Amino acid sequence: MKSSTTETPAELTAKSLAAIEQIQGKLDYGTWTQNERIALSCRLLAANGHAETLAGQLTVRQDDGTFMTVPLGRGFFEVRASNLIRIDKSMQVIEGSGAANPAIRFHLWVYNARPDVRCIVHTHPPYVAALSMTGQPLKVAHMDATPFFDDCAFLPTWPGLPMAEEEGEIISRALGPKRSILLANHGFLTATPSIEESLYLAILLERCARNQLRAAACGSIAELDADLARESHDFLLRPEIVKTTFATMSREYLAGKDVCVIS
Repeated sequence: MKSSTTETPAELTAKSLAAIEQIQGKLDYGTWTQNERIALSCRLLAANGHAETLAGQLTVRQDDGTFMTVPLGRGFFEVRASNLIRIDKSMQVIEGSGAANPAIRFHLWVYNARPDVRCIVHTHPPYVAALSMTGQPLKVAHMDATPFFDDCAFLPTWPGLPMAEEEGEIISRALGPKRSILLANHGFLTATPSIEESLYLAILLERCARNQLRAAACGSIAELDADLARESHDFLLRPEIVKTTFATMSREYLAGKDVCVIS
C-alpha cells in the first residue's frame, strides 16, 4: 500500500519530535510507588477484561535480580501494594505471603534473554484469545494498532502449559527483540522496560484484537502504510505518551475511590 503523504520518513520524525518538545515538562505522571503502580496495573487489567481466569501474571524485575509479582490465587481485582510477593530466580517466595504462580517460569526465560525487560504482563483476555484461535497474527490497520508495527511477534503453535523449561525457551525465542507477542491458542505477552509500558501495551493489544475481529467480520482489512505506521509507532511509544496514558487510566480508575485501595 503506497503512502498518501509526500513527506519523507525523516520529515515525519522531525514532526513527531516537534510535538514532543511542546509537551515536555508539562505532563502529570503521578507519584505512585513501584508497588502501587503494580497494584494499579492489576486493577486496570481486571477492569479491562483481563481477569476471567487465574491464568494472568504480572512480574517486575528488581535491581537485585529478584522479582515482584502477585501471589497465585490473588485476583487482579483485589491486588494491593501490600499483598505482593517477592520471589527469587528459583521462584521461591522471599518476601510476603503465598505462592508464586508456576507459569511465571516462562517469564524468567524472557528476562534471561532480554536484559532490557523490566516488566512482563501475560493474560488471556477475550478478544486476544479469540484472535489467537484463528491462526492469524495481529494486523496493523488502525492508528491505535501502530505501537505494534513490526513489534508484535507471533507464535503460531501452542507449546502446551507454560510451566516447564521447554515452553519458556520456545516463547522467549519467538518473542525475540519485540515488545509483544501473540501466542496461538493461548493469549499474549508484553515485555518492556517499564511497568507503565507493559500495561499500556497489554490494554491496547486486547482492544486492537477486538477491532481486528470486528473489521474482519465486515470485509477485508487494509493495513497501514509502513512509513506512516512506523512514525506513529515511535511517537506513541515515547515515554511521555506512555507515562501520561498510564497516569490517565489510573486516575480514571481511582476516581471516586479511596486512594488507599491500592496501598
